[in-house]
Amino acid sequence: MDDGALPPFTVDVPPAEVEDLRRRLQATRWPDAAPVGDWSQGVPLDQVRELCRYWADEYDWAARQALLNAVPQHVIELQGLPIHVLHVPSPVAGALPLVLTHGWPGSVFEFLDVIGPLTDPAAHGGDPADAFSVVVPSLPGYGWSGKATEPGWGIERTADAWAELMSRLGYDRFGAQGGDLGSFVSGNLAARHPGRVVGIHLNMVVTGPPPGRTEFSDREQRALAKEQHFRTIDSAYNMQQRTRPQTLAYGLTDSPAGQCAWILEKFWSWSDCGGDPVGVLGADRILDQVATYWFTGSAASAARMYWEMAQSPSARLPQVDVPTGVSLFPHDILQPTEEWARAQYSDLRMWREHDRGGHFAAMEQPRLLVDDVREFFRPLR
Repeated sequence: MDDGALPPFTVDVPPAEVEDLRRRLQATRWPDAAPVGDWSQGVPLDQVRELCRYWADEYDWAARQALLNAVPQHVIELQGLPIHVLHVPSPVAGALPLVLTHGWPGSVFEFLDVIGPLTDPAAHGGDPADAFSVVVPSLPGYGWSGKATEPGWGIERTADAWAELMSRLGYDRFGAQGGDLGSFVSGNLAARHPGRVVGIHLNMVVTGPPPGRTEFSDREQRALAKEQHFRTIDSAYNMQQRTRPQTLAYGLTDSPAGQCAWILEKFWSWSDCGGDPVGVLGADRILDQVATYWFTGSAASAARMYWEMAQSPSARLPQVDVPTGVSLFPHDILQPTEEWARAQYSDLRMWREHDRGGHFAAMEQPRLLVDDVREFFRPLR
């Protein structure tokens, strides 16, 4: 389908909603400070107060919105649900279509720094032969995509919707890339539509050691320690969102400070930031994600994807037989080994462990991610 046949979409948050946000931030009822001087009980009071002050007084939503609106966008109905999508065809003839899928607590904002290098490599010091036509949908219930009014919009249905989306855009063969929830969607897309997906590249893999193994190498011990830390220290959000997402959403939908703290904690915990997410990633880039959830009122609808995954646990571990590449960043949630991954991804052609970067690869290390994606898909075109 020619893009010209699709009506363009523009993100346009009314000024009254921006002003309402400022009023709410300025009227925040703050809790007392934790009796510890670090993040061990959650986001420190001074950290979230300062970020919310910046959000109210200095963050320029109009300018950030303009960055997003500089990318062509549409809203396309798929299986009865409106899906928001960025679509940037490459200027290079024969470019490989590539669908990029974000996760939680991210959004399509995550990919703004990689779209240009992927679609027009020559303009960014690369080889035109590595060009992609890029498709970046907002997950169902996330950002400016529609919110489901009935159960069933989980990972598998989303993967099928992405296959339909690529058909609607005129792409028969394509690649997929993602991390976090995007890795599950990409894996299911490959497992359910192997004849169309030429390969998938992931920057997060969820897998464990072979059953019955009792002795582990130092590298495997590190993987097990990471998983144990996540399950015992860092996964409360997961349990809440997969069991009682609606209860959580009342506070997050009513309090921008609450929404900010909920997401800021994950940037602190999951990114390669040395304990200073705002200093390393920048207040604007973190608030782009927070503001997306706030202005679209998507705390509940986004969290429901975790509830849906709990109803269909097999969606987390599909058997994938199409070519697969993995880029592992050291500060991501999990650090499985290549051997463990091969049990799930039978045609694993790239396994790269980087020495810097974290969960939000496209934001944190866009050059490394782009280089890996180019290299992985080069022989699959």
